[in-house]
Amino acid sequence: MSDVAKKSVLVIGAGIVGVSTAYLLQREGLKVTLVDRKGPCSGTSYGNAGAIVDKNSVPGSMPGLWKSVPKMLMDPTGPLTLRWSYLPKIAPWLIRFLMESRQERVDHNARSFRAVSDRAITHWEDLVEQASLQHLIRHVGWLKVYESDESFAGTAQARALMDRFETEYEILDTDELRDLEPNLSRHFKCGLFQRRARFLINPEKMVHGIAEAFKKEGGDIVISDIQSLNIAGEKVTATGTSGTLSADKLVLSTGAWSKNLAGHFGAEIPLDTERGYHMMFDLPEEKSLNRPVVNATKSFVLSPMEMGIRMTSQVEFAGLHKGPDFRRIRKLVPLARKMLPSLDSREKDVWLGYRPSLPDTLPVIGPSPRSDKVIFAFGHAHDGMGMGPTTANIVRDLVLERDPFLPLWPYRATRFG
Repeated sequence: MSDVAKKSVLVIGAGIVGVSTAYLLQREGLKVTLVDRKGPCSGTSYGNAGAIVDKNSVPGSMPGLWKSVPKMLMDPTGPLTLRWSYLPKIAPWLIRFLMESRQERVDHNARSFRAVSDRAITHWEDLVEQASLQHLIRHVGWLKVYESDESFAGTAQARALMDRFETEYEILDTDELRDLEPNLSRHFKCGLFQRRARFLINPEKMVHGIAEAFKKEGGDIVISDIQSLNIAGEKVTATGTSGTLSADKLVLSTGAWSKNLAGHFGAEIPLDTERGYHMMFDLPEEKSLNRPVVNATKSFVLSPMEMGIRMTSQVEFAGLHKGPDFRRIRKLVPLARKMLPSLDSREKDVWLGYRPSLPDTLPVIGPSPRSDKVIFAFGHAHDGMGMGPTTANIVRDLVLERDPFLPLWPYRATRFG
């Protein structure tokens, strides 16, 4: 065993990024401790739509987006909500986000997004095979549907980027939609289908399954709310509600809660949260969906998971500390029933999560500015579940002092300085 492989590692944060990273490092023979304030999959990884889409090339901020913001905010069932009391705090982030819509920035972000998501499916398939979790993933694709030719025409810019960066997709007409999803409402006119995409039928069970595989490999899980990070001699220390832990290396993967801890190592990162909601319904015994389907006109998803139909939706800017407001997602229930007429629209469960988002859509992956003993891995926004194993592969290579499969310059922590 090499000297590198004998090292100890703390992985802070047990969502999909942290759990996957801990598992891959433990398999390399390192002594790994996974730390989370509540336990595996207790945060944002719990409540997503389950889609694994690779080769993404459309960043969040696109030319002309600012023109549609007032309409989105005024629409009571629209995709965007802002708590006005939070506006002074989120304003600098929003300004940066709008600046990313300049064409040269869009091109850079699209290229970098495409590169880091290129192997998402390959890395997922490798991980589930190693952890014997193949039964929780399906090859069914990712489908967006549109109610009118006008709404589909609004995707022209995005499709041009997808064409330019070779992101595969198919345009479906009404009959082809019916073939894929016979129980979908007939009022949808066309669709955009990414056939390569995979689907996690139970994201929570998947993350817990990886955590259990990590433990079987000899890894430890500690429940602790980490409040400070430091360098003490040759070690990195993490101090929290269960005392102080130390190791040779530390991986910070605490999602939307990463900003303050990253600041301990010289990183001033404009991380905020795009809060998102989900609602659960009973799975129809018949006439359900075969895959996650995005209502692209209203920006919500219906996902047929093993525990029911999950509707995920919206971006809400309100920070980490304000309570949930479920009124908006409840207003979407009639639209969900219109989309899938067989849906039993009685609410089973409703949930709020916190997507960790940066203005350029790209995650932060790589060494901290002050020490290569600390590696950052957060900020994946809407794509954390999809890119979790890819990020874990990159971090594993950094810890083991190998070259990652792509240059990390676009994802560096200092790019906002």
